[in-house]
Amino acid sequence: MPLKTIDATVSTFDSVFDEFGSEAPKNKVNLILFLADKDPSTNLSWCPDCVRAEPVIYKKLETSTDDVALLRAYVGDRPTWRNPQHPWRSDSRFKLTGVPTLIRWENGAVKARLEDHEAHLERKIDALISS
Repeated sequence: MPLKTIDATVSTFDSVFDEFGSEAPKNKVNLILFLADKDPSTNLSWCPDCVRAEPVIYKKLETSTDDVALLRAYVGDRPTWRNPQHPWRSDSRFKLTGVPTLIRWENGAVKARLEDHEAHLERKIDALISS
């Protein structure tokens, strides 16, 4: 099954998230991956945990037999993310504390999540997809 991805930034998130939510019933699994922005000079994330986790997450999702939708939400550069007032840190739906964070979104709420220290573990990604 093809992996469907959609990208959002802090400024575009609300409209993209609305679109993601309206498509959600068509998919078996709906995931949100909060990531650090990429450094334009290297095209790599400024976050080492994101660099480690992203390829593992994509590999697992691309080989899934379920219809999976993935919303990639980019938190911004390091200073933007470090701000305690970052909107996704204070958003009651997400309450982010680190990146990457992979969330399984079902029925308008977080059903399960993998935090930054575990988002690269294949067995945990498998469990999140099948939960």
